[in-house]
Amino acid sequence: MREVYLGIDVGSVSTNVVAVDENYDILHSSYIRTNGQPLEAVKKGLDELKEAMGDQIEVKAVGTTGSGRQLAGAMVGADIVKNEITAHATATVNFVPGVQTIFEIGGQDSKIIIIRDGMIVDFAMNTVCAAGTGSFLEHQSQRLGIPIQEFGEMALKAKKQVRIAGRCTVFAESDMISKQQFGFSKAEIINGLCEALVRNYINNLGRGKQLKPKFVFQGGVAANVGIKAAFEREINAEIIVPKHFDVMGAIGSAILAREQVIKSGKPTRFRGFEASQLEYTPSTFECNDCSNNCEVIKVDAEGTTIAMWGDRCGKWSNSI
Repeated sequence: MREVYLGIDVGSVSTNVVAVDENYDILHSSYIRTNGQPLEAVKKGLDELKEAMGDQIEVKAVGTTGSGRQLAGAMVGADIVKNEITAHATATVNFVPGVQTIFEIGGQDSKIIIIRDGMIVDFAMNTVCAAGTGSFLEHQSQRLGIPIQEFGEMALKAKKQVRIAGRCTVFAESDMISKQQFGFSKAEIINGLCEALVRNYINNLGRGKQLKPKFVFQGGVAANVGIKAAFEREINAEIIVPKHFDVMGAIGSAILAREQVIKSGKPTRFRGFEASQLEYTPSTFECNDCSNNCEVIKVDAEGTTIAMWGDRCGKWSNSI
């Protein structure tokens, strides 16, 4: 029986479930479209892991991260629930010693993390504007009739530069259409879009920050070689794309879970693979016990409350 540590990263676009060993080598990885149903995505991820390795492994710890981390943590019985910044940084520091700047672009958001001596010293997130995210690139690939897998490669074939307005998705798309009408090729327009998105990213998230090597690019968009090349031109430096660039958040949460269990000396709170078979019912209510009027989120499983959060004082969250 092999001891493993689970990491679950629940995002708005995708949910990643990984199982790593004590050396943080990935033994299993699942990518599931969240499709607005984070609980169903986590269930599917657990089912895939059970089918692939269920009788060969013993889960020693589990961690969750991402926008749906609280809900997923309640469902699986997480030993630790951490934000995406901490999870991504933890994985990158382990896999790329000496990293000082992390560029992360996912399906619906992007972030920059500044590391010094293995510690997070600064970060910024963009969760409001879609420009530069994976979903915007996917939309443009469909509009241009280019498979997203070929989008980056085509950008590298551009023979001349074309400037695309990248401050906003609406302006970017309008400018791309305009440049097509001027006769620029698809390769040149795609390359211009990659450069615009990188320029927008650096100007917004990187403003006022000291960007130092080693530079690491991760998240789903790191698969796009056109964006990687645009980053390297913009900062005039080499960028490292780690082997598991698309699941670094999940790996980081698995590492943090292992550290937490070792530190506490307590056994894992993991509910077992049977957790995927239970029915979970989230609900909310407003606590009027003080002027904060906190919105408290409650999760029930088979009629039993398994988690509550959202209260500032801990009255409800500490009652479980």
